[in-house]
Amino acid sequence: VFHLSHKVTRVVPESALLIVLGLVLGGIVWAADHIASFPLTPTVFFFYLLPPIVLDAGYFMPNRLFFGNLGSILLYAVIGTVWNAATTGLSLYGVYQTGIMGEMHSGLLEFLLFGSLIAAVDPVAVLAVFEEVHVNEVLFIIVFGESLLNDAVTVVLYNVFDTFVAIGPENVTGIECLKGIVSFFVVSLGGTLVGILFEKTVSRFTKHVRIIEPGFVFIISYLSYLTAEMLSLSAILAITFCGICCQKYVKANISEQSSTTVRYTMKMLASGAETIIFMFLGISAVDPDIWRWNTAFVLLTLVFISVYRVIGVVLQTWILNRYRTVQLEIIDQVVMSYGGLRGAVAFALVALLDEKKVGDKDLFVSTTIIVVFFTVIFQGLTIKPLVQWLKVKKTEHREPKLNEKLHGRAFDHILSAIEDISGQIGHHYLRDKWSNFDRKFLRKILMRRSAQKSRDQILNVFHELNLKDAISYVAEVLMNTYNINVDFSTPLPSTVESSVSYLLREKAGPVCLDMQALEQRRKSIRDTEDTLAHHTLQQYLYKPRQEQKHLYSRHEIMYTEDDKQDKEIFHRTMRKRLESFKSTKLGINHPKKLNKIHKRDRGQKR
Repeated sequence: VFHLSHKVTRVVPESALLIVLGLVLGGIVWAADHIASFPLTPTVFFFYLLPPIVLDAGYFMPNRLFFGNLGSILLYAVIGTVWNAATTGLSLYGVYQTGIMGEMHSGLLEFLLFGSLIAAVDPVAVLAVFEEVHVNEVLFIIVFGESLLNDAVTVVLYNVFDTFVAIGPENVTGIECLKGIVSFFVVSLGGTLVGILFEKTVSRFTKHVRIIEPGFVFIISYLSYLTAEMLSLSAILAITFCGICCQKYVKANISEQSSTTVRYTMKMLASGAETIIFMFLGISAVDPDIWRWNTAFVLLTLVFISVYRVIGVVLQTWILNRYRTVQLEIIDQVVMSYGGLRGAVAFALVALLDEKKVGDKDLFVSTTIIVVFFTVIFQGLTIKPLVQWLKVKKTEHREPKLNEKLHGRAFDHILSAIEDISGQIGHHYLRDKWSNFDRKFLRKILMRRSAQKSRDQILNVFHELNLKDAISYVAEVLMNTYNINVDFSTPLPSTVESSVSYLLREKAGPVCLDMQALEQRRKSIRDTEDTLAHHTLQQYLYKPRQEQKHLYSRHEIMYTEDDKQDKEIFHRTMRKRLESFKSTKLGINHPKKLNKIHKRDRGQKR
């Protein structure tokens, strides 16, 4: 309903509309039963709604941009999250000591625990808003990558401070703090390793079970999430890097039909989960039992998270710009500071708090809901006008041309060679070494041989060029020689018979395609022209076939002959070009007599 009128969705983000819809629905349910029947529980969120969204984000992640800016993303996600959590918690505790907030039942560790969960920049909210704004690729990947890895860092920090609160402030010693720091790296790196290992297990061996191939991608990804959670590692990082690795190796191993199924199913699940999350955030807010108001605490939380977000982005960007080739300008820093949207991750974490350990849980829950609504609705509404007013560079939605691809690849090799000669290890040098390692070892282990051949870039480019050339050649020959106007660029209105042979039968005019009739009367000049026309059609176009019976199989999909049309055009044109190349190289002229043409046809068929 939202997307029936683009006037609404151009102004108001879909996430904000869903929250408002959830508030309305929650109000209706509360007015009817006076019971909040449908809260968003942490179990449902972390085990059923978050995994498809994070998997979708990892699977469709632009790898080159992500790993090219990985240093910046890690700085913002790790150092920035620790900065925001510590400064927000300490500032709130300091103000509380002055007595402005009134009576509360929390100490320093409880305030730091709240600071760690409120520092979670939510990838769901960021994606929902930034996809509609269309900022440039570098800015988008930094904000999105930070929000994705920020979640994992936030969950780890939350668990550390939750453990400190459980054991009591008197038992927190230097050794416990050191254990917390070590566990932070173990949990993060361990979750990443689990995701990478799970991705590399099954996809190579699914050649003979194509029909359930897409299911393996989802099952293995979800198993990586559950296994990391079971081992107390970062489940978000596990499924993120499982999706990133799936994009290259699994996509190369599975068939084209399975890849299409995976893409659409993944988008469908992620879109549905995102809709449920934002709507149930609104529904969960309509519950008087969870509300406890403290004006000073709520307002100061909003001020502190905004101010420290700006300070952290400015300081970290100043450090990064000393080492980055592409500088992050002031305008980019404004958008990054304003794009720190909070969402369902913060709400789910605050709902996990134990009332027996944290006496002010209701106040923390109420404040988190206000922060989520403020950032998603207010900042989501104003970020698009802000981007337009600041004239932020936007992304270009177009496929790079072949010339751009070739020059980009050439510059990559040149820069890696310069780094190698000068003795400096930069990201071009590292990317080149990783590509060599991937080509020599990883591809041979993780890809089938057929997938390794299909990944050859030169063959892919030649396949595309040859296919386009073959289609244009056929259209030109038919138009110039036989006055048959065939347009291959527009789709046919009928889906029943969409083959090229059907199109030619409809537009062939006076050209005879019946070989039996031609064999009986071959003497006239017109018959010779008809024979040549048939030879051209047989050589360059798809050969008409007899209708085959459609068989049923539970284990594979039976394809029609029309599905092989583009492959046959390619192979026939390839054979023709190879013959022409050999003849030109050896100085042999093409045979022009009809009997030699028929001999060559019989040889090709054999």
